Order: sequence, then C-alpha cells, then structure tokens
Amino acid sequence: MNFLELAKQRCTTRGFTDKKINKDDLNQILSAGRVAPTACNKQPQRIIVVQQLDNILKVQKAYQTFGSQCILIVCRDTRDALIRPFDQKCSGDLDIGIICDHMMLAARELNIGSVMVGLFDPRIIRKEFNIPEYIEPTALLILGYPTNNFLSSERHKTERKPLEDTVMYENYVKSDC
Repeated sequence: MNFLELAKQRCTTRGFTDKKINKDDLNQILSAGRVAPTACNKQPQRIIVVQQLDNILKVQKAYQTFGSQCILIVCRDTRDALIRPFDQKCSGDLDIGIICDHMMLAARELNIGSVMVGLFDPRIIRKEFNIPEYIEPTALLILGYPTNNFLSSERHKTERKPLEDTVMYENYVKSDC
C-alpha cells in the first residue's frame, strides 16, 4: 500500500477488544517510533509499555483507556532539550508527536487501532509509574484491536478541508473567516 493510502486509513480508535497485541507486532510499532526523526537526533523519547491489568488501572486514574490491553506512556527526557534561541520554544513536543505518528501508522498497517491522548493528568502518571522529574509524561498512545471496524478512508473527502483552505504559497493569506 502506498503512504497516502495508509495515512488515509489511520483513524482514531476509541473502543478496543480484549485481544492482546502480539510481541512481534508491538516490537514493530515500537521500532517505527525508534526510527522517527527528532530535532538534532536527540531522541528524547522514553516509552513505558503498559500491558498488565494492575498497571492499566493506574493509567485509568489519569485517563480512560477504552478497553485497551496496551498503553504506551510516551515521555520525553528534558535534560538535553533542543531550545529554539529566538523564542525559547522547545522541540520536545514536536519530537514526541512525530514519534507517536510513526507508531500510529505502523499500528494501522498491522490492523491495530490507536488513539494519541494529550489530555491526561501527568501528575498521576508520574506518581503511579515512579517517573523522575526530568522525564515528562507527554502523551498516552492507546493501542488495540477496534471493537468496531476502522473508519472509511473515504471520510477525508467530506471531513477534511480542501487544500486551498489550509495551504498558502509564498505568503500568509488572511481568510475572511
């Protein structure tokens, strides 16, 4: 399958069966995150794989897990962050987003659903998983086999804005909205 077709097939999944992800598939997903590019190749990701029920329950204190049997707590090491000197913006969240995107696409290629969550309580995750202060819980990547089928890849025809509404060439063009 070509990349654009895979990208169209990737969708948010918020309901998973109790089927566990096999080790080889999980390693393929994690390997896709490993090869993701990061700013200056700093590789700030630190990923905690959560599969045991008692640990899944710990994650559920911070955010719902939709019945998933596999949650990745994607953290970033803040000790060697790349900081843009012009405005002090850290590249870390962008790096984690790229890493998660690689893993979500790899999961979809394996017919495994995913949802990336940023709206969770990091204090709970930090406490429950003994995460040191210099490691920042950044995203939860919730994985599993969908209880319902994947969304149609044709949904982009009606659910996405046309390119001309989101892409400008050479200069920013203010819209009337």
